[in-house]
Amino acid sequence: MQNVMLDAGIEIFSTCPQSSGADPTAYVRNVVDVARWSEQAGCRGILVYTDNSLVDPWLVSQIIIQQTESLCPLVAVQPAYMHPYAVAKMVTSFGYLHGRRLYLNMVAGGFKNDLTALNDTTPHDQRYERLIEYTTIIRRLLANHAIVSYDGRFYKVDKLKLSPSLPQELFPGIFVSGSSEAGLAAAKAMGATAVKYPKPAKECQGEPPDESVDSGIRVGIISRKREEEAWEVAHARFPEDRRGQLAHQLAMKVSDSVWHKQLSEIGREAAQDTYWLVPFQNYKTMCPYLVGSYERVAEELAGYMAAGYRTFILDVPTNPEELHHVTLTFNRAREVAKCQSC
Repeated sequence: MQNVMLDAGIEIFSTCPQSSGADPTAYVRNVVDVARWSEQAGCRGILVYTDNSLVDPWLVSQIIIQQTESLCPLVAVQPAYMHPYAVAKMVTSFGYLHGRRLYLNMVAGGFKNDLTALNDTTPHDQRYERLIEYTTIIRRLLANHAIVSYDGRFYKVDKLKLSPSLPQELFPGIFVSGSSEAGLAAAKAMGATAVKYPKPAKECQGEPPDESVDSGIRVGIISRKREEEAWEVAHARFPEDRRGQLAHQLAMKVSDSVWHKQLSEIGREAAQDTYWLVPFQNYKTMCPYLVGSYERVAEELAGYMAAGYRTFILDVPTNPEELHHVTLTFNRAREVAKCQSC
């Protein structure tokens, strides 16, 4: 998305395809394609998911880096999977081998069945307390060349040194969910960007993000020149699916994520509008969508920008043409935002 609000500090990320349910023989090709489309569109980076059902996000990120020139993987990091030293080692190793910056999406964990299988019974808010300690160790290891000692409730390290050291221009950006009070507190403590699954833009303007942290949203976009065409594409891509609806209901039962419950509550009241939750309700994706003409969607995006959101994480693009439509929409949102600020 060349020239899209870069002067206003806007960062745009796409999302990498998930391996769950994918054809193994085609998955790597799909990852490479999406990464290249995203880079060509001017995205800053690309989100790489993690959970018990997916291939390792670090290995997927290696593929992305090898097949692109500047795209930055936004790697989901789950403390239950790796010691903080191992995460810091991966970051500095990528920097050493490829000279590429990474972003880290610090995951507290929302699917209780995944955590239970790993014998992790830590309550929701305490998982964010643990995440603060976890991220603090990673940041200290990456930020300087000194020996790091830390004595916390969840983690203890003694005279730990990271080698090779990380060039400071490659220091990773840190993201974390900011939908709950515990998540927002963690974002402040970690110096992270707080990412939300947003309500409609008008409601967000009435509830602006905390100015003490950088803020972003996760949202899909389907936009076209004509409103009718956008909705034709949206309904074809995300048809009503009873099996998906049942899967969504089951996920609700095994998740203690605040954002998941918040979107489900909004979905009970939302009608078909620019802000659209049918893909989420049918378990086809994990974020709201903005659907409509370039003008309608641009107005919604400008509303989020006006509310204070500066990072946008898009859903998985289906083809390069889809990202072209998104580029046009963000360019129009830039103009709308400029006019609103005049």
